[in-house]
Amino acid sequence: MKIKKILIMGLPGSGKTTLAKNLVKKLKATWLNADKIRGKHNDWDFSKKGIIRQVSRMKMLADNSKKKYVIADFVCPYYEQRKIFKPNFIIWMDTISKSRYPRMNRIFKKPRKYDFKVTSKNHKIWVNKILRKMKK
Repeated sequence: MKIKKILIMGLPGSGKTTLAKNLVKKLKATWLNADKIRGKHNDWDFSKKGIIRQVSRMKMLADNSKKKYVIADFVCPYYEQRKIFKPNFIIWMDTISKSRYPRMNRIFKKPRKYDFKVTSKNHKIWVNKILRKMKK
């Protein structure tokens, strides 16, 4: 079975986790939340090296899922991370212009390519629109 990896990315506080929680229910997907994964591994290193280590960990977990869909929600500030994770579908949470973390605001690179752009924090509106887009 081919696993479909869905990346929900955006600044901290943009609504990634709320959207992910609701998409996971609809798709019966494996859910990889970056904060939970970091906590499990006690790895709170947000240097570039730590961020790359985290995406490699997320990729390994996604690739080993037993479900058809994997939803990963994480900031994903570097283009390099997106290349490593290799998502099949990218959802960009473009709901805020700045997070509460100045460093993350500085390093975050808006995606040049994405499959779906969310522009408000109302997950009830977006879940069904995303599902329709994914079926095309």
